[in-house]
Amino acid sequence: MSECRKLTLELGERGYDIIIGRGVAGRAGEFLKLDRRVLIVTDDGVPAEYARRAAEFCGAPVIVTVPQGEGSKSIAEFEHLLTVMLRNGFSRRDCVLAVGGGVVGDLAGFAASAYMRGIDFYNIPTTALSDIDSSVGGKTAVNLDGIKNVVGAFYQPRRVLIDPDLLLTLSPRQMASGLAEAVKMAATSDAELFSVFENEDVYDVLDDIIFRSVTIKKRIVEEDEREGGMRKILNFGHTIGHGIEAEEGLLGLYHGECVALGMLPMCSREARGRLLRVLTKLGLPTRYDFDTEKIIEAASHDKKSDGGAVTAVIVDEIGSCRFERLTPDGLRERIASYIEEN
Repeated sequence: MSECRKLTLELGERGYDIIIGRGVAGRAGEFLKLDRRVLIVTDDGVPAEYARRAAEFCGAPVIVTVPQGEGSKSIAEFEHLLTVMLRNGFSRRDCVLAVGGGVVGDLAGFAASAYMRGIDFYNIPTTALSDIDSSVGGKTAVNLDGIKNVVGAFYQPRRVLIDPDLLLTLSPRQMASGLAEAVKMAATSDAELFSVFENEDVYDVLDDIIFRSVTIKKRIVEEDEREGGMRKILNFGHTIGHGIEAEEGLLGLYHGECVALGMLPMCSREARGRLLRVLTKLGLPTRYDFDTEKIIEAASHDKKSDGGAVTAVIVDEIGSCRFERLTPDGLRERIASYIEEN
């Protein structure tokens, strides 16, 4: 078992520790206050033993397994979790524990934020994407009417346990999808980390990539908890990426693959060349093969849209970024420019 490392997200009374290390999930009882009723939320794509192992540390565990996939981020599943807690006598002193990826964390965290006006929430992420990004920062949500994350709350967990050993069951494609979020953070905020992706075998330095990515996320959330300014840089690739996810015919793409495609039109030519090489190295998609107009329409109706325009994150030089307001025509021009060049 490797030595664990701790990061503390400084948000006053909403602050919390992020414990990172191999084997920490198997020591959940040391780090989390679980001697009470605990709603453990997982999905049927996560090895069942992960939730069962967590339940061994709980005073009165109730495990709910939702279907794998974005469809579980729904009002219906949100209501289901609240109903389970109510019927099992959960009080304000009890808690919710997510054991899964980003969908599970978003859904479980939102349920915790709403039940009795808010109960404790813990997160044990089980995917590279949730390790690197979604488990930290307190953005919880469900989707509505085809729009991602449009109903939710900023609700910080009480503690997060990130255990890279839980990634061992993931397919190479799932790992690459999660690593797209680390590439995103490096491209906007850490040129040195980006060079790691260019020059190293990422799986040899995976623990360090996770730690450095979470450190970036921590710093950004501390400065802008509710996405009023700087935190918007975490949306790099998501403006178009969410539009791709919303297109009915492309539901087979993972979130990180959509983000990878969404980053490419939002770069200068020089930065895009470096990004293309890294995405190709990781096995992520780099070619567009869909109805551009449908993507633009979905992106323009995304929750980040304001008056028909979206605030997009642009990378002119690796390691830094800027914001630019883009109308549908602006999005169209950027996508067309990328397609023409490639």
